[in-house]
Formats: sequence, structure tokens, C-alpha cells
Amino acid sequence: MPKNKGKGGKNRKRGKNEGDDERRELIFKEDGQEYAQIQRMLGNGRCEASCIDGTKRLCHIRGKMHKKVWISSGDIVLLGLRDFQDDKADVILKYMPDEARLLKAYGELPENIRLNEGVNTLDEEDDDPNDDYIEFEDEDIDRI
Repeated sequence: MPKNKGKGGKNRKRGKNEGDDERRELIFKEDGQEYAQIQRMLGNGRCEASCIDGTKRLCHIRGKMHKKVWISSGDIVLLGLRDFQDDKADVILKYMPDEARLLKAYGELPENIRLNEGVNTLDEEDDDPNDDYIEFEDEDIDRI
């Protein structure tokens, strides 16, 4: 049997996730950039996002973030707009939940945006634990 001469396997290549703990500087939008909230993930490094300016755009997750920064529906991101295609954009940065709250506090995000919640595609009302139980009267039980 051949000897393994490499320095390790998949976990070595993946590395450790040590960079998440450090606080990073809050990045605001510049010209040609826009804040957006992810509506749904489409696969193949793409997603659909509703921008703060009111348009829905098809977004491409840049290669540096692909498979390293996990984006899900409801996340606040910074998009790089395209000059030649107004309905498409590129995801430049994903804001962490505390950074998104700071952006909302600074007035960069409108008040009607809901943070920390995924976008519900199903028509679900508020999840009240009391809604799970159904009470029957004695008459109902007798009819069964």
C-alpha cells in the first residue's frame, strides 16, 4: 500500500474559522452600491434580493464569498450594481446581525425592513404555542 506523503486531508485544506470572532469595521455603501435583503436563494451562486431602492434584482455571489460566507434568505447584504444591467447585481458583503442593527440605527436601512427573520414563503401567522392544541366540548366528543 502506498504511503501518504501529503500534509493532510480535507480538514487541513478547509482551515479553521478563526476570523469570525474579530470585530470588523462597519462598511457603508458608496456610489454604485446598494443595500438589499435576500428574498430567496436560487442555487448555483445566485439569489434574488429586494433592494432598498424598491427593485428586485438577480444577484451573483462573488467567488471570494462562495462556499465561505453562507448567505440565506432574510440576510442584509451590500450589492455592487452593474452599469450595463439594472436588473442584476453582485453580492459584495454580507452584514452580520449586529452590523445590520447598527445600519438600521444609523438610518441607512428603512424602518420597515425586518431584521433577524427569514423571509416566509409560506402563509404562516405568528407561531403561538397555544395554537397547537384544540379544545373539544363534551358534546363534540359524544358526536364522535
